[in-house]
Amino acid sequence: MAKKPRRSPAEKAMAQYNDYRVKEPMELMDYLAALMPDASRTKLKSLLSKRVVYVDKVITTQFNFPLEPGMQVRISKERGRKEFSNRLMKIVYEDAYIIVIEKNEGLLSVNTDHQKERTAYSILNEYVQRTNKRSRVYIVHRLDRDTSGLMMFAKDEKTQRKLRDNWHDIVTDRRYVAVATGEMEKSQDTVVSWLTDKTIYVANSQHDDGGQKSITHYRTIKRANGLSLIELDLETGRKNQIRVHMQSLGHPLIGDGRYGGDIAPNPIGRLALHAFKLCFYHPVTNEIMKFETPYPGAFKKLFLKQK
Repeated sequence: MAKKPRRSPAEKAMAQYNDYRVKEPMELMDYLAALMPDASRTKLKSLLSKRVVYVDKVITTQFNFPLEPGMQVRISKERGRKEFSNRLMKIVYEDAYIIVIEKNEGLLSVNTDHQKERTAYSILNEYVQRTNKRSRVYIVHRLDRDTSGLMMFAKDEKTQRKLRDNWHDIVTDRRYVAVATGEMEKSQDTVVSWLTDKTIYVANSQHDDGGQKSITHYRTIKRANGLSLIELDLETGRKNQIRVHMQSLGHPLIGDGRYGGDIAPNPIGRLALHAFKLCFYHPVTNEIMKFETPYPGAFKKLFLKQK
């Protein structure tokens, strides 16, 4: 009797889901009811609360979410997943290999030698260990404590290594939105400098002084009320890179007490920097994954007409 061919990791990953393509507009609950006519409404709501239903690769728990033709609905076969709720962060995607979260400002990504406190890393470890005591998550990249937005963790060491070793090939788009003091002179430009981590702050040099070469592309979205709304695309991902580069242009970010000095106001009580877009090739399935969050409402309010 011939042995069944062994499945590749990608095939195993894709086999965890049932995929469906939406053909007509309807709410998500009605769509699930049509897919599973024998399931009770309570059971369908349970699928949503356990975060095993995805719409276009994003976990969706809203029962009346409006579906449009062409959208992909994916239902995980892993029904035993624990519910997750935390005021400091939310999970926007999870599978057997990676977790993508949106963290709030003020939450550390991971502990440092000097800071032992609750972090995105520790919160996720507690979450995955509720299903399996030996499970843990692995750091792939970080966001500054004061920066909110999208970041990714691996769920095993092999996936972590692949993501870290091939980061620039795997990640296709990683963008931030920020509010800078003053009105930007240019609609778009690129900042290049060499950064050196001095622990408390990052030193900036316009020439190669042994620091790490750092490149930031920016685009000005709006100017109003003496402020600028900008999108930033990092070609390199150094510590505090955006904050230092904006300071070097004479337009530090609002709420930036470290690099803004006396000229950076703090009208919204936080650093105005948010990682709003993350697109990458899945490290196992090679499928393109696209995640995007809206610009924070507090950022937008700063550009409303003043009375």
